Amino acid sequence: MSREMEDLNRRLLRARDAIDRAYAEPLDVPAIAAVAHLSPAHFSRCFRMVFGETPHRYLQRRRIERSMFLLRETGRSVTEICSDVGFTSLGTFSRTFRKIVGETPSGYRGGHGPIVVPNCMQVAHTRPRAAPTVATGSSSFGEAAADQVPLA
Repeated sequence: MSREMEDLNRRLLRARDAIDRAYAEPLDVPAIAAVAHLSPAHFSRCFRMVFGETPHRYLQRRRIERSMFLLRETGRSVTEICSDVGFTSLGTFSRTFRKIVGETPSGYRGGHGPIVVPNCMQVAHTRPRAAPTVATGSSSFGEAAADQVPLA
């Protein structure tokens, strides 16, 4: 790997870490691109190439992952959780949650209580996965459908 690619990867990792730290704050691509010292358009292209999803999609997924935890582990209202994870509209939060997880936030809370398993299993079990699309057979995150993944 060339030195330029290593430098680009470091900058992209720094930007992704910034998203992870500030997921609940209002973030936009120009602000995140500034962390990586790249133009917004070039940053978006490089981020997608390296991580397999756009910066906006990554941010949404992180917010939904956090909201899944809060819905399972706390008794707080869906509206409170919505604002805590960085969404400004309950409708947008609910639509995004349903698109990524496959059910509404209230439905998710009703069917999923606190998890009492090792953390490594919890992370694997609770990672949001969108339903496979009809045309591609893969999720919106670029993952292969479960029946397309080789087992060994």
